[in-house]
Amino acid sequence: MNNKLFIQDGETKREFTELEYAQWELDQITNKAVADANAKAKADKAALLVKLGITDDEAKLLLS
Repeated sequence: MNNKLFIQDGETKREFTELEYAQWELDQITNKAVADANAKAKADKAALLVKLGITDDEAKLLLS
């Protein structure tokens, strides 16, 4: 473990176990991947709207 991370367990503050730290690292990687995918989807949608020459509201009307 490079970083010391702590967890509040009731009134006791303790350092993460190796398993908790591994899960925390996995969560960080997963959260970044989800955020990156959401940002790409948002950028792709904006680019498509520009290409079509319509606004987001107009696209919603077309799809309703």
